[in-house]
Amino acid sequence: MKELQTNYALEHTIPYDHYVSPQIFEEEKKKIFQSSWIFAGHLSQVEKAGDFFTFDIADQPIIISKDKNNELNAFYNICPHRGTIVEKSECGNKKVFTCTYHGWTFHLNGNLNKAPNFTSNELGNHSCMTKVKLEVFQSMIFINLNPDARPMAETYGDFMASLEKYTFLDSLKKIRVTQRVIDANWKAVVDNYLECDHCKIAHPEFSKTFDMKNYHIDLHDNFSCQYSELTNKSKEDQGDHANFYWVWPNLMVSIYPGKEGNMTTSQILPLAADKTLAIYSYYFKSDEISKEQEELIRFVDQVREEDFDLVELLQKGFHTNAFKYGVYSPTEYAMKYFHDLYENAINGQ
Repeated sequence: MKELQTNYALEHTIPYDHYVSPQIFEEEKKKIFQSSWIFAGHLSQVEKAGDFFTFDIADQPIIISKDKNNELNAFYNICPHRGTIVEKSECGNKKVFTCTYHGWTFHLNGNLNKAPNFTSNELGNHSCMTKVKLEVFQSMIFINLNPDARPMAETYGDFMASLEKYTFLDSLKKIRVTQRVIDANWKAVVDNYLECDHCKIAHPEFSKTFDMKNYHIDLHDNFSCQYSELTNKSKEDQGDHANFYWVWPNLMVSIYPGKEGNMTTSQILPLAADKTLAIYSYYFKSDEISKEQEELIRFVDQVREEDFDLVELLQKGFHTNAFKYGVYSPTEYAMKYFHDLYENAINGQ
């Protein structure tokens, strides 16, 4: 665990114009989202040969598919002929992908099947959809658009090790998904997640559920972990507490061990300098959701709705001339750590 620094009071945050500037946003897309390992989906979305789903990150459209050899593939959803989007569906099962512009077809691994008016030896490097790096960890699918990216274990090894104790993760399936476009910069959403100074004010039910006097946020290499005991812990709740992970740059993973372990993921995807797509997915062992699991979903969704209001109000403040920076409270060290990683990425360190 990283050593905590608690001398952040009155230290400046990153500039507010970084939350509104289209030029900064373009830098972020290239230096962060097109160069980092990004969570794209879950193995339960591609269980059978022919299954696929599409995923967009930083204006880059991607297909993740399982081919006839049951191999998992990731490649740009772009036809090499003229640059057209190939697959328009969000998910499905197909034998080939077809570009509806000129009729080129591709195998499920992105390799060319047929190209009308061409012979295969004419095309050379233009015969295949461009591959993307892919790794799977605990049934979670990650991609990296940087062809020279280091393996995940070199950057996220500590996070991967911390999840090994959850032996139930590989048995989970993606059961429910909710999406919301938030009128706020993606960093504002992450900032909000990484501090709980606002919890007693904005999240009354959350604050009654967890022991806020003993609420912990631990820092680690490229991730953080938040946790606290329940205020009214029953016999069924004995054992490991829930852990709320943030993973650089834009992923939140909440794991609830309990008697039937489950997980939620939050993908914070930048759309514009002042607009973010949040995808919230729930993973359980069975398609049949119990009353307790429905209550968990309700509880989590309520906290998120409360946060949406906060960050959208925050975004309006970023656009004003009132201040150029914010300041960190002594307990906002996880947010400061995120900003340190952010500045290192933007400055190429």
